[in-house]
Amino acid sequence: MIMEFRQLGRSGLRVPVLSFGAGTFGGRGPLFSGWGSTQVAEARELISIAIDAGAIMIDTADVYSDGASEEIVGAAIRGRRDQVLISTKAGLPTGPGEGEAGTSRPRLVGAVEAALRRLGTDHLDLFQVHGFDAGTPVEEVMSTLQQLVQEGKVRYVGASNFAGWQLVKSLHASDDHGWPRYVAHQVYYSLVGRDYEAELMPLGLDQEVGALVWSPLAWGRLTGRIRRDQPLPERSRLHTTADYGPPVEDALLYAVVDVLLEIAAETGRSVPQLALNWLINRPTVASVIIGARDADQLRHNLGATGWSLDPEHVARLDAVSYRLPPYPHFPYHRQAGFARLAPPLFPGPESPA
Repeated sequence: MIMEFRQLGRSGLRVPVLSFGAGTFGGRGPLFSGWGSTQVAEARELISIAIDAGAIMIDTADVYSDGASEEIVGAAIRGRRDQVLISTKAGLPTGPGEGEAGTSRPRLVGAVEAALRRLGTDHLDLFQVHGFDAGTPVEEVMSTLQQLVQEGKVRYVGASNFAGWQLVKSLHASDDHGWPRYVAHQVYYSLVGRDYEAELMPLGLDQEVGALVWSPLAWGRLTGRIRRDQPLPERSRLHTTADYGPPVEDALLYAVVDVLLEIAAETGRSVPQLALNWLINRPTVASVIIGARDADQLRHNLGATGWSLDPEHVARLDAVSYRLPPYPHFPYHRQAGFARLAPPLFPGPESPA
Protein backbone atom coordinates (compact mmCIF):
# COMPACT_ATOMS: atom_id res chain seq x y z
CA MET A 1 0.00 0.00 0.00
CA ILE A 2 1.31 3.43 -0.97
CA MET A 3 -0.23 6.26 1.03
CA GLU A 4 -1.72 9.09 -1.04
CA PHE A 5 -0.80 12.64 -0.05
CA ARG A 6 -2.93 15.71 -0.72
CA GLN A 7 -2.43 19.45 -0.60
CA LEU A 8 -3.92 20.90 2.59
CA GLY A 9 -6.14 23.74 1.49
CA ARG A 10 -4.40 26.78 0.03
CA SER A 11 -0.98 25.84 1.35
CA GLY A 12 2.21 24.06 0.44
CA LEU A 13 1.67 21.42 3.13
CA ARG A 14 0.93 17.93 1.87
CA VAL A 15 -0.77 15.52 4.25
CA PRO A 16 -1.61 11.81 4.06
CA VAL A 17 -5.22 10.88 3.32
CA LEU A 18 -5.22 8.95 6.60
CA SER A 19 -3.81 10.58 9.74
CA PHE A 20 -3.38 9.04 13.17
CA GLY A 21 -5.48 10.45 16.00
CA ALA A 22 -4.03 10.30 19.52
CA GLY A 23 -7.28 10.79 21.41
CA THR A 24 -6.90 7.30 22.88
CA PHE A 25 -3.60 8.22 24.55
CA GLY A 26 -3.63 8.88 28.29
CA GLY A 27 -7.00 7.70 29.54
CA ARG A 28 -7.65 10.61 31.90
CA GLY A 29 -11.12 11.95 32.65
CA PRO A 30 -14.64 10.60 32.06
CA LEU A 31 -14.57 11.09 28.28
CA PHE A 32 -11.05 10.09 27.34
CA SER A 33 -10.85 7.13 29.69
CA GLY A 34 -13.72 5.74 27.62
CA TRP A 35 -11.75 6.27 24.43
CA GLY A 36 -8.65 4.41 25.59
CA SER A 37 -5.70 4.49 27.96
CA THR A 38 -2.70 3.96 25.67
CA GLN A 39 0.63 4.68 27.36
CA VAL A 40 4.08 5.37 25.92
CA ALA A 41 5.20 1.85 24.95
CA GLU A 42 1.94 1.08 23.16
CA ALA A 43 1.87 4.55 21.61
CA ARG A 44 5.36 4.06 20.22
CA GLU A 45 4.23 0.82 18.54
CA LEU A 46 1.07 2.40 17.10
CA ILE A 47 2.89 5.44 15.78
CA SER A 48 5.56 3.21 14.21
CA ILE A 49 2.83 1.29 12.39
CA ALA A 50 1.26 4.54 11.22
CA ILE A 51 4.60 5.94 10.02
CA ASP A 52 5.46 2.74 8.17
CA ALA A 53 2.10 2.95 6.39
CA GLY A 54 2.60 6.61 5.48
CA ALA A 55 0.04 8.00 7.95
CA ILE A 56 2.65 10.40 9.23
CA MET A 57 0.42 13.18 10.59
CA ILE A 58 -0.29 12.72 14.30
CA ASP A 59 -3.29 14.67 15.60
CA THR A 60 -3.81 15.54 19.24
CA ALA A 61 -5.05 18.42 21.46
CA ASP A 62 -4.38 20.00 24.84
CA VAL A 63 -7.75 18.79 26.17
CA TYR A 64 -7.09 15.15 25.30
CA SER A 65 -6.60 13.52 28.71
CA ASP A 66 -5.62 16.86 30.28
CA GLY A 67 -2.48 17.16 28.17
CA ALA A 68 -1.37 13.56 28.66
CA SER A 69 -2.02 12.76 24.99
CA GLU A 70 0.48 15.41 23.89
CA GLU A 71 3.01 14.19 26.47
CA ILE A 72 2.70 10.60 25.27
CA VAL A 73 2.96 11.60 21.62
CA GLY A 74 6.11 13.56 22.45
CA ALA A 75 7.68 10.59 24.22
CA ALA A 76 6.63 8.16 21.46
CA ILE A 77 8.19 10.19 18.62
CA ARG A 78 11.42 10.99 20.43
CA GLY A 79 14.20 10.50 17.91
CA ARG A 80 11.67 10.44 15.03
CA ARG A 81 10.42 14.03 15.02
CA ASP A 82 11.59 14.59 11.46
CA GLN A 83 9.45 11.65 10.27
CA VAL A 84 6.08 13.04 11.38
CA LEU A 85 3.81 16.02 11.08
CA ILE A 86 2.41 17.15 14.42
CA SER A 87 -1.10 18.60 14.49
CA THR A 88 -2.54 19.84 17.76
CA LYS A 89 -5.35 22.08 18.95
CA ALA A 90 -6.19 24.53 21.75
CA GLY A 91 -9.05 26.80 22.71
CA LEU A 92 -11.49 24.59 24.58
CA PRO A 93 -11.64 24.87 28.39
CA THR A 94 -8.83 23.07 30.19
CA GLY A 95 -9.92 24.12 33.67
CA PRO A 96 -12.24 26.44 35.62
CA GLY A 97 -9.86 29.39 35.74
CA GLU A 98 -10.39 32.70 33.94
CA GLY A 99 -7.40 32.10 31.67
CA GLU A 100 -8.13 28.45 30.94
CA ALA A 101 -10.60 28.87 28.10
CA GLY A 102 -10.99 30.82 24.89
CA THR A 103 -8.56 32.13 22.30
CA SER A 104 -7.31 35.43 23.65
CA ARG A 105 -3.71 36.36 22.88
CA PRO A 106 -2.37 35.21 26.29
CA ARG A 107 -4.31 31.95 26.07
CA LEU A 108 -3.10 31.07 22.58
CA VAL A 109 0.51 31.99 23.25
CA GLY A 110 0.48 30.04 26.53
CA ALA A 111 -1.26 27.07 24.92
CA VAL A 112 1.32 26.82 22.14
CA GLU A 113 4.22 27.13 24.59
CA ALA A 114 2.70 24.38 26.76
CA ALA A 115 2.08 22.12 23.75
CA LEU A 116 5.67 22.53 22.59
CA ARG A 117 6.92 21.51 26.03
CA ARG A 118 4.64 18.49 26.27
CA LEU A 119 5.43 17.36 22.73
CA GLY A 120 9.17 17.93 23.12
CA THR A 121 9.48 19.91 19.90
CA ASP A 122 10.34 23.42 18.80
CA HIS A 123 7.49 23.79 16.31
CA LEU A 124 3.99 22.58 15.45
CA ASP A 125 3.38 21.66 11.82
CA LEU A 126 -0.31 22.51 12.17
CA PHE A 127 -1.94 24.39 15.02
CA GLN A 128 -5.74 24.55 15.08
CA VAL A 129 -8.06 26.77 17.06
CA HIS A 130 -10.30 24.15 18.67
CA GLY A 131 -13.47 26.24 18.73
CA PHE A 132 -14.70 29.74 17.94
CA ASP A 133 -14.42 32.21 20.80
CA ALA A 134 -17.13 34.85 20.43
CA GLY A 135 -15.60 36.88 23.26
CA THR A 136 -12.31 37.55 21.47
CA PRO A 137 -12.13 39.65 18.28
CA VAL A 138 -11.06 37.62 15.27
CA GLU A 139 -8.36 40.22 14.59
CA GLU A 140 -6.77 39.40 17.95
CA VAL A 141 -6.89 35.67 17.22
CA MET A 142 -5.48 35.92 13.71
CA SER A 143 -2.78 38.45 14.59
CA THR A 144 -1.67 36.18 17.44
CA LEU A 145 -1.44 33.26 15.03
CA GLN A 146 0.59 35.51 12.73
CA GLN A 147 2.98 36.18 15.62
CA LEU A 148 3.34 32.46 16.36
CA VAL A 149 4.06 31.71 12.70
CA GLN A 150 6.64 34.51 12.49
CA GLU A 151 8.36 33.18 15.61
CA GLY A 152 8.64 29.75 13.97
CA LYS A 153 6.59 28.00 16.63
CA VAL A 154 3.75 27.21 14.22
CA ARG A 155 4.04 26.39 10.51
CA TYR A 156 0.37 26.37 9.43
CA VAL A 157 -2.91 27.26 11.13
CA GLY A 158 -6.39 25.79 11.03
CA ALA A 159 -9.76 25.88 12.74
CA SER A 160 -11.97 23.21 14.20
CA ASN A 161 -15.75 23.03 14.66
CA PHE A 162 -16.44 26.52 13.27
CA ALA A 163 -19.75 27.60 11.78
CA GLY A 164 -19.59 28.90 8.23
CA TRP A 165 -19.81 32.59 9.18
CA GLN A 166 -17.13 32.17 11.83
CA LEU A 167 -14.73 30.64 9.36
CA VAL A 168 -15.43 33.26 6.69
CA LYS A 169 -15.02 36.12 9.17
CA SER A 170 -11.64 34.73 10.21
CA LEU A 171 -10.52 34.26 6.61
CA HIS A 172 -11.51 37.80 5.74
CA ALA A 173 -9.53 39.18 8.66
CA SER A 174 -6.48 37.28 7.46
CA ASP A 175 -6.93 38.42 3.86
CA ASP A 176 -7.48 42.06 4.88
CA HIS A 177 -4.28 42.20 6.93
CA GLY A 178 -2.05 39.75 5.11
CA TRP A 179 -1.99 37.33 8.05
CA PRO A 180 -1.80 33.52 7.68
CA ARG A 181 -5.21 32.14 6.84
CA TYR A 182 -6.77 28.92 8.01
CA VAL A 183 -5.76 26.19 5.57
CA ALA A 184 -7.60 23.41 7.40
CA HIS A 185 -10.94 22.93 9.10
CA GLN A 186 -11.17 19.90 11.39
CA VAL A 187 -14.78 18.77 11.21
CA TYR A 188 -17.13 15.96 12.08
CA TYR A 189 -18.19 14.11 8.94
CA SER A 190 -19.39 10.53 8.45
CA LEU A 191 -21.87 8.41 6.54
CA VAL A 192 -24.40 9.06 9.31
CA GLY A 193 -23.40 12.70 9.80
CA ARG A 194 -23.37 14.59 6.50
CA ASP A 195 -24.27 18.06 7.81
CA TYR A 196 -20.78 19.21 6.77
CA GLU A 197 -21.88 19.04 3.14
CA ALA A 198 -24.64 21.66 3.36
CA GLU A 199 -22.53 24.77 3.98
CA LEU A 200 -19.02 24.03 5.18
CA MET A 201 -18.04 21.88 2.21
CA PRO A 202 -19.04 24.47 -0.43
CA LEU A 203 -17.25 27.06 1.69
CA GLY A 204 -14.15 24.88 1.78
CA LEU A 205 -14.25 24.47 -1.99
CA ASP A 206 -14.69 28.19 -2.57
CA GLN A 207 -12.09 29.34 -0.04
CA GLU A 208 -9.65 26.43 -0.48
CA VAL A 209 -9.83 25.17 3.10
CA GLY A 210 -9.09 21.47 3.42
CA ALA A 211 -11.15 19.24 5.68
CA LEU A 212 -9.54 17.09 8.36
CA VAL A 213 -12.25 14.65 9.41
CA TRP A 214 -12.69 13.66 13.04
CA SER A 215 -14.77 10.69 14.17
CA PRO A 216 -15.15 9.26 10.65
CA LEU A 217 -16.74 6.13 12.12
CA ALA A 218 -19.41 8.19 13.89
CA TRP A 219 -18.13 7.90 17.44
CA GLY A 220 -17.61 4.16 17.10
CA ARG A 221 -20.97 3.39 15.51
CA LEU A 222 -19.64 2.27 12.10
CA THR A 223 -17.31 -0.46 13.27
CA GLY A 224 -19.55 -3.27 12.03
CA ARG A 225 -20.23 -4.45 15.57
CA ILE A 226 -23.36 -2.32 16.08
CA ARG A 227 -26.28 -3.86 14.23
CA ARG A 228 -30.02 -3.75 14.02
CA ASP A 229 -31.93 -5.63 16.77
CA GLN A 230 -28.74 -6.48 18.66
CA PRO A 231 -27.57 -5.15 22.03
CA LEU A 232 -24.69 -2.71 22.22
CA PRO A 233 -21.44 -4.74 22.39
CA GLU A 234 -20.02 -4.98 25.89
CA ARG A 235 -16.70 -3.34 24.91
CA SER A 236 -18.28 -0.44 23.01
CA ARG A 237 -17.17 2.97 24.25
CA LEU A 238 -20.70 4.21 23.56
CA HIS A 239 -21.75 2.86 26.96
CA THR A 240 -19.89 5.74 28.62
CA THR A 241 -19.23 8.32 25.91
CA ALA A 242 -22.33 8.45 23.68
CA ASP A 243 -23.61 11.70 25.20
CA TYR A 244 -20.33 13.49 24.43
CA GLY A 245 -20.43 12.80 20.70
CA PRO A 246 -22.55 13.80 17.72
CA PRO A 247 -26.15 12.56 17.87
CA VAL A 248 -27.20 9.91 15.36
CA GLU A 249 -30.74 8.74 14.63
CA ASP A 250 -31.11 4.99 15.11
CA ALA A 251 -33.16 4.63 11.93
CA LEU A 252 -30.42 6.28 9.85
CA LEU A 253 -27.64 4.34 11.56
CA TYR A 254 -29.21 0.93 11.01
CA ALA A 255 -30.17 1.72 7.41
CA VAL A 256 -26.60 2.74 6.61
CA VAL A 257 -25.11 -0.24 8.45
CA ASP A 258 -27.42 -2.61 6.54
CA VAL A 259 -26.08 -1.30 3.23
CA LEU A 260 -22.49 -1.36 4.48
CA LEU A 261 -22.91 -5.00 5.46
CA GLU A 262 -24.30 -5.81 2.01
CA ILE A 263 -21.37 -4.12 0.27
CA ALA A 264 -18.92 -5.76 2.68
CA ALA A 265 -20.26 -9.17 1.64
CA GLU A 266 -19.92 -8.23 -2.04
CA THR A 267 -16.41 -6.77 -1.83
CA GLY A 268 -14.64 -8.57 0.99
CA ARG A 269 -13.95 -5.21 2.65
CA SER A 270 -14.98 -4.51 6.22
CA VAL A 271 -17.61 -2.03 7.37
CA PRO A 272 -15.07 0.48 8.77
CA GLN A 273 -12.88 0.21 5.66
CA LEU A 274 -15.88 0.98 3.46
CA ALA A 275 -16.99 3.91 5.61
CA LEU A 276 -13.48 5.38 5.63
CA ASN A 277 -12.95 4.90 1.90
CA TRP A 278 -16.25 6.66 1.15
CA LEU A 279 -15.02 9.68 3.13
CA ILE A 280 -11.55 9.74 1.58
CA ASN A 281 -13.08 10.36 -1.82
CA ARG A 282 -15.37 13.27 -0.85
CA PRO A 283 -14.64 16.80 -2.08
CA THR A 284 -12.46 19.02 0.17
CA VAL A 285 -11.36 16.07 2.33
CA ALA A 286 -7.59 16.27 2.74
CA SER A 287 -7.20 13.70 5.50
CA VAL A 288 -9.35 11.39 7.59
CA ILE A 289 -8.18 10.99 11.19
CA ILE A 290 -8.28 7.43 12.47
CA GLY A 291 -7.67 6.30 16.03
CA ALA A 292 -7.03 2.83 17.38
CA ARG A 293 -6.89 1.09 20.72
CA ASP A 294 -4.47 -1.58 19.48
CA ALA A 295 -2.19 -2.50 16.61
CA ASP A 296 -4.65 -4.87 14.92
CA GLN A 297 -7.36 -2.22 14.79
CA LEU A 298 -4.93 0.34 13.39
CA ARG A 299 -3.61 -1.98 10.68
CA HIS A 300 -7.17 -2.87 9.74
CA ASN A 301 -8.27 0.76 9.39
CA LEU A 302 -5.15 1.61 7.40
CA GLY A 303 -6.50 -0.87 4.86
CA ALA A 304 -9.09 1.73 3.82
CA THR A 305 -6.60 3.22 1.34
CA GLY A 306 -5.12 2.07 -1.95
CA TRP A 307 -8.44 1.21 -3.57
CA SER A 308 -11.75 2.87 -4.42
CA LEU A 309 -15.37 1.88 -4.09
CA ASP A 310 -17.18 1.05 -7.32
CA PRO A 311 -19.48 3.86 -8.50
CA GLU A 312 -22.50 1.63 -7.90
CA HIS A 313 -21.48 1.10 -4.28
CA VAL A 314 -20.89 4.83 -3.82
CA ALA A 315 -24.34 5.53 -5.22
CA ARG A 316 -25.95 3.11 -2.78
CA LEU A 317 -24.16 4.64 0.19
CA ASP A 318 -24.99 8.16 -1.01
CA ALA A 319 -28.66 7.28 -1.32
CA VAL A 320 -29.11 5.53 2.02
CA SER A 321 -27.22 8.20 3.98
CA TYR A 322 -28.74 11.25 2.28
CA ARG A 323 -30.95 13.55 4.32
CA LEU A 324 -32.49 16.77 3.08
CA PRO A 325 -30.38 19.57 4.57
CA PRO A 326 -31.90 22.34 6.72
CA TYR A 327 -33.01 25.77 5.56
CA PRO A 328 -31.73 27.71 3.65
CA HIS A 329 -30.06 24.82 1.84
CA PHE A 330 -32.97 22.48 1.18
CA PRO A 331 -34.59 24.49 -1.65
CA TYR A 332 -31.46 24.03 -3.76
CA HIS A 333 -31.63 20.29 -3.27
CA ARG A 334 -35.38 19.87 -3.64
CA GLN A 335 -36.48 22.18 -6.43
CA ALA A 336 -35.28 21.77 -9.99
CA GLY A 337 -35.52 25.51 -10.66
CA PHE A 338 -32.99 26.27 -7.94
CA ALA A 339 -30.61 23.55 -9.11
CA ARG A 340 -29.81 25.68 -12.16
CA LEU A 341 -28.66 28.50 -9.87
CA ALA A 342 -26.83 26.50 -7.20
CA PRO A 343 -26.75 22.78 -7.96
CA PRO A 344 -26.22 20.58 -4.92
CA LEU A 345 -22.84 18.93 -4.64
CA PHE A 346 -24.39 15.57 -3.93
CA PRO A 347 -27.80 15.00 -5.49
CA GLY A 348 -29.89 12.78 -3.26
CA PRO A 349 -33.03 10.80 -3.94
CA GLU A 350 -35.20 13.87 -3.37
CA SER A 351 -33.07 16.27 -5.41
CA PRO A 352 -32.64 16.81 -9.13
CA ALA A 353 -29.88 14.75 -10.69
